[in-house]
Amino acid sequence: MSTDWKSLTTLTGGAPFVVERVRLVDTGIAVEGAFELPPLAQLPMEDQVFVAAFVQSHGSIKEMERLFGVSYPTIKNRLNRLAKSLGPPLVVEEKPSSAEILDRLERGEITAAEAAEALGR
Repeated sequence: MSTDWKSLTTLTGGAPFVVERVRLVDTGIAVEGAFELPPLAQLPMEDQVFVAAFVQSHGSIKEMERLFGVSYPTIKNRLNRLAKSLGPPLVVEEKPSSAEILDRLERGEITAAEAAEALGR
């Protein structure tokens, strides 16, 4: 049975649910268990559409005002509400640049082997 995401969210009526089977289309391999949905997939359909529109508009609030026919404060309020509902901000560790790695090596903070590993060599 193939169900699109909108139909699934309509079926669940916004109630929380767990995915228990995942099948890889190309290989047919299926994995069963309890899989929690990622935070974006847990949002109501209207909020998912809003987030998709925001990304497609490259984060332009002016474009969002035009698309949704609402004011700047309305867009900002909705973004703030969505940010809170998604939980704490994600922490993404930036990979140090080659120059930073070499500077650390020069200062004696890391060994040549650690520098080579960090540089991917």
